[in-house]
Amino acid sequence: MDTQFSCVGCGKCCTDHHVPLTLSEAMQWAADGGSLIVLTEAFMADGYGISTEQLTHATRRSQRVKSGSADVYVAITFAAFNAGRCRHLDAQDLCRIYERRPLVCRIYPMEINPHIPLRPQAKDCPPEAWTQGPELIVGNALVDHQLMTLIEQSRQADRDDIARKETICAALGIQTTALKGNGFVAYLPDMQAFIAATEQSTSATASTHHEWRFRILGDEVENTLRDAGALLETGEPSGYTFIPLQSA
Repeated sequence: MDTQFSCVGCGKCCTDHHVPLTLSEAMQWAADGGSLIVLTEAFMADGYGISTEQLTHATRRSQRVKSGSADVYVAITFAAFNAGRCRHLDAQDLCRIYERRPLVCRIYPMEINPHIPLRPQAKDCPPEAWTQGPELIVGNALVDHQLMTLIEQSRQADRDDIARKETICAALGIQTTALKGNGFVAYLPDMQAFIAATEQSTSATASTHHEWRFRILGDEVENTLRDAGALLETGEPSGYTFIPLQSA
């Protein structure tokens, strides 16, 4: 189905949405006084936790690390923490940093992940946004070349940033992850500590002694990871929130 789109300026996409940021955008967000949420998910080096068709994309944006004796790929997302209205919205629901807004905001409503199709019904935009404006998708293919460039820029930033993001997590004591598809682990770091960690982590080389642990849901998943030699956290979460994607 062909899709067209034109933003109507309702501000809904800027409310109660945590916006994924590149590392440089996260540093700017923090410098502006904003708060961040750190989301972690991982899959095993043998592919457990990730579908075959998503493996290449997921591996490119992940860092290979250790969890016990297991080799693991961890993906780390730094996102603007927007509980309620984005701090940069004005009284008319217009963006006060429009000229330097994050890449994800520029790309919206398109998806960054090539395995997630654009679904208008899953967006907060009112119906009229989808009945006017330029064509985005024709015959299941994105036709906006500027958006194509921005999406690739975002994907490349994920690849370029991941080693340094893992180093920043080590400095912040972030060492727990969910298994991809089973859930997310979410941290709300102290922002002064985050700024200090980013300033100190000038190297793009991941830490060599930072070992990760899994927070998971379900006996089968737990047994599989334990058999693989991965480290598990089974006590009460401390310093983070586990967001399950599956039922027990």
